[in-house]
Amino acid sequence: MSSLVIWLGLDVGPQVRYPYVTSKDGIHTHKYGQAQAALLPEQARGGEVVAIVPASSLSWHEVRLPKGVGLGSPRLRQVLEGLLEDKLLTEVADTHLALAPGGESLLGAKVWVAACDRSWLRNHLQTLEAAHRPVTRIVPELAPRAAGLVVQVTGEAQLPWLLATGAAVHGVLCMPLSPGVLQLLPPLAAQEAEQTDITAEPSVVESAETVLQVPLRLQARADRFMAAVQSDWDLAQMEFASTGWARASKRATSVWRNVLHGASWRPVRWGLGLVLLANLIGLNALAWKAQQAHDQRKQAMNEVLTRTFPQVRVVVDAPIQMAREVGLLRQATGALNGGDMDAMMSAVAPHLGGATPTEVGYNAPNELVLKGVPLPADQLEALNQAVAAQRLTATLNGADLTVQWMGDGR
Repeated sequence: MSSLVIWLGLDVGPQVRYPYVTSKDGIHTHKYGQAQAALLPEQARGGEVVAIVPASSLSWHEVRLPKGVGLGSPRLRQVLEGLLEDKLLTEVADTHLALAPGGESLLGAKVWVAACDRSWLRNHLQTLEAAHRPVTRIVPELAPRAAGLVVQVTGEAQLPWLLATGAAVHGVLCMPLSPGVLQLLPPLAAQEAEQTDITAEPSVVESAETVLQVPLRLQARADRFMAAVQSDWDLAQMEFASTGWARASKRATSVWRNVLHGASWRPVRWGLGLVLLANLIGLNALAWKAQQAHDQRKQAMNEVLTRTFPQVRVVVDAPIQMAREVGLLRQATGALNGGDMDAMMSAVAPHLGGATPTEVGYNAPNELVLKGVPLPADQLEALNQAVAAQRLTATLNGADLTVQWMGDGR
């Protein structure tokens, strides 16, 4: 599914230029740029518009939800306001709150809640809505993680910022990059490489290397935006929530995108591809085998025809040619054909129960009509069973009995 990813900056309004990224599959970057809301790329039908909230605009808080309160609960906002009233630096009524994905299923355990300025987020969403770019999902720039360590250095060369989260960081750390910030992080050099992801944008890579003193991975800003989109978080909750159907559609879209492109599903995709390939090879083998058997049967019939009737030089359709040659042989020897009038009368007469036709008609080459023979249904059935071996069938139309010869079966 195609995606338009929009960065929500501190300034709001129709004249503000939004950094954006487009993606054809929701995973990889296609185009990066900046434009006013009305000039942002239009999304194709079925695509999604994702807004990213900067880490500097979010605060993170751990709470323990009471029983019976979850994402769909009408009391969720009221409960969260009560739990966070003393933890927020601004008025709780002016703050938008969003529960961690799956938070409603973790009753009794601590869950993360994201908080940001309510009016700031509303104004951004209304600006994009007015520009016909309605946001379908809102994700944080970086969300808390319970394991490993993620460090990102972003911003401009004059003012680089450090973002961090992981097992040793409570929530998300967002501070200007300086040697002093290292005191808030675990020793980077001592971290296991498999559990650590340290990246820097090209504009701040020199500052990052100087301060962090560890190997790091270069990551373009557009790629960092697309990495944020892969988050399970959706801050579009409560007053900013979509309809239930839209939420279900977004979840299904996210799962489907992950199945198609996610690294964790790569073994499954390979396995499914191999299974389909094996089935395709098997079907082709069975089709080839069936064709071979058909060709062998056809060759055997051709050989029977040419051995029985050596005068046949060219075989086009063995069954038809065989029937024609047998008919010519019958005519030459005077033998009766199963469809001849005499042969049909001889087969049918013993089973008429003494009934005498008032008139006998014959429609060459294989139809006999006996008029004035009103056989009952059980006798007609018995007649058909008796003459079936001669490949004859009898039908009754009023008092007229029609007998047809179905051919010699060749």
